[in-house]
Amino acid sequence: MEVLTDSDGWILIDRCGKHFGTILNYLRDGSVALPESFRETMELLAEAKYFLIEELTEACHQALNKKERDAEPICRVPLITSQREEQLLIMSTSKPVVKLLINRHNNKYSYTSTSDDNLLKNIELFDKLSLRFSGRVLFIKDVIGSNEICCWSFFGHGKKCAEVCCTSIVYATDKKHTKVEFPEARIYEETLGILLYESRNGPDQDLIQATSSRGAVGGLSCTSDEEEERSGLARLRSNKQNNQS
Repeated sequence: MEVLTDSDGWILIDRCGKHFGTILNYLRDGSVALPESFRETMELLAEAKYFLIEELTEACHQALNKKERDAEPICRVPLITSQREEQLLIMSTSKPVVKLLINRHNNKYSYTSTSDDNLLKNIELFDKLSLRFSGRVLFIKDVIGSNEICCWSFFGHGKKCAEVCCTSIVYATDKKHTKVEFPEARIYEETLGILLYESRNGPDQDLIQATSSRGAVGGLSCTSDEEEERSGLARLRSNKQNNQS
């Protein structure tokens, strides 16, 4: 590098002195404590590059990469904007997929008194499941989808395995009302069932039988009987425990 000197022979360094002490300590000791903040580490990196200190430059790069990784959220839930985007997400991941469609404005009837509360419960359950299984399942949210108002879809190996529709039409006198339900046990069961598709070899047939006794995995679910939901969940857990033992 070019070295500038004044008339007395002193070397002129046209840099801010903020990190110069750190530079000197690194040259003396061969190591130095790096700044805690991302910005100051970037500033030190610029100084290390200016003074051509390759080892300190590399140490700053490693520290910055670690800070970026630590700052990344553990749980990511894509909000899809089109059917094409949904298909790309489902086909490009090796994980099972759980999609929640929320489209409350898409309704021409009034809601029943418990519908708003149940809609929020569905959203809260989706958030809890996405935190719990974020490393194993891809959770996506759809707010622009079909005519459905609240619907769960479950995908394995790129194909839809099950669906839980949480809305229905009820009649009160001469008017129609939309009812939003919260089949919590059913949703838990389908989520546990979709974990069987983590393996590229496909799920074990015994576990498939445990979750498909009412068509939950083999096709679209079509019953909302709570006792049947809970017994199916119990069968699934029992089979998984037997396989592990």
